[in-house]
Amino acid sequence: MAEIKFEITKTIGTISTSPKGWNKELNLISWSGNEPKYDLRDWARDHSKMGKGVTLTDQELKALKELLNTIE
Repeated sequence: MAEIKFEITKTIGTISTSPKGWNKELNLISWSGNEPKYDLRDWARDHSKMGKGVTLTDQELKALKELLNTIE
């Protein structure tokens, strides 16, 4: 399997931490040298391993924010 190339260009924050020590984080990540996108996924403490996640463009993140603002 090919190695996944990524660079965390900005750490936004941690949403939660699992009992095993993995953090669910929102970061700005450049995948394979492309423009950075917002990314929400689980990470090992040292970022050596990652879980499945969701990657969002600026527009998609703004749309999600609007949806979340409707939740009480």
